[in-house]
Amino acid sequence: VLTLSEVPTPVPRTHEVLLRIHAAGINRADALQRRGFYPPPPGASAIYGLEAAGIIEAVGDGVSVENLGAPVLALLPGGGYADYVTVPVEHLLPLPEGLSFEEGAALPEVAATVYSNLVLTCGMSLNPAQNLRENGESAAVLVHGGTGGIGVHAIQLALAAGTRVFATVGTEEKAEYVRSLGAEPIVYREHSFREVVLAETDGRGVDYILDVVGGRYLEENLHTLADGGHLCIIGLQGGAKAEIDLGYMLSKRLSVHATSLRTRMASQKADILRGVR
Repeated sequence: VLTLSEVPTPVPRTHEVLLRIHAAGINRADALQRRGFYPPPPGASAIYGLEAAGIIEAVGDGVSVENLGAPVLALLPGGGYADYVTVPVEHLLPLPEGLSFEEGAALPEVAATVYSNLVLTCGMSLNPAQNLRENGESAAVLVHGGTGGIGVHAIQLALAAGTRVFATVGTEEKAEYVRSLGAEPIVYREHSFREVVLAETDGRGVDYILDVVGGRYLEENLHTLADGGHLCIIGLQGGAKAEIDLGYMLSKRLSVHATSLRTRMASQKADILRGVR
């Protein structure tokens, strides 16, 4: 259903650059948009593609010409599946040394999503010394969808921050991959993630949950959190609606957050990418 077409090359506005795209990332959001469930925000390109990597070929007013020719990564509201795209200079990251354009193009969306949710929204520190509980044990994180793009990046970031990481997966093959990353896999088709986590943490639970499932997991997620824990919902693969026991949340001082990245204001995305960098 993808078609090849020609459109005018965009012109960078003030504080924007023109990016010659070498590679674009593919995300679940693109598939949802194709099915009519995730339209681009007002003013954004209707072309698919939320992240890309390439070379800066032109700059708009307010952007130094020293940026010309720089290899960069871009976080986009759309437009990545094209030869060119314009993007605010604050929404760029340098291409990390040693990475290809193809590898780099897979980073901006997952890195910004994971950082903005676990760190900015839920309050997880990037300093391992600050992720220790009073008894000296490491804080714990549960990542749903451990072998997805976001899941893998979340595992890597949480482990680098010194936390203990659990991750749900669908098969034993995926469990092996999660194990190779350093996380503790839970095959959800065979085990209750709630029971496994509580057993492995002596009944305490995890401090943070990053969830792509939504409604179907809500109750189990809440009962998997430790006192004062944070649940961050970033996907609705298991439905958008569920009942919630506010009394239980009050007694455990739990927080539930629901966020999206694509619809955030440009200034918020710039703040997120500064943190990611």
